[in-house]
Amino acid sequence: MSGALRGSWATIPADEERYRPFYARVLGLRFVNPGGVLCFIFFEGAIALAALLALAELVTWWAVLVLPAAVAVMVKLNDLVAAAVVRSAAAVPEQERDRFRRQMEPVVGRARVDWLRHSVPGVVVRSEPADEQHRPASRGAEGEADRGRSGPRPGTTEPGS
Repeated sequence: MSGALRGSWATIPADEERYRPFYARVLGLRFVNPGGVLCFIFFEGAIALAALLALAELVTWWAVLVLPAAVAVMVKLNDLVAAAVVRSAAAVPEQERDRFRRQMEPVVGRARVDWLRHSVPGVVVRSEPADEQHRPASRGAEGEADRGRSGPRPGTTEPGS
């Protein structure tokens, strides 16, 4: 890779490059920017894991060298994939980006949902007493509005029928 291409796609300014962790600078990461703790886990954590596996005799001692190298390869591969995604997104014309944004714009509104008396099959939920003597004589405005919206209740008859 040439230096000019690297500088044009770099997400980290050149003056801040020296403050990045050594692990990220050695791998030449441009799009993935792990912090100090994450770099410690990637490198020293991989060495400690490989050493524990080797001490438990689950792997050979070569794993102490191979596992950190495999983690480094995966981190670099992740950086290369991120670079490809950024480059492909930059190649999309502005008109297509605007069209995509319009299609993905969330729509907020209200949907009319009819009240269901029996929302759970097999379970009867009542808001009024079951027997007729405790039922009020007049339903009031709320009852009229409820009856007009959803029709007669199951198990009841309309007056005059």
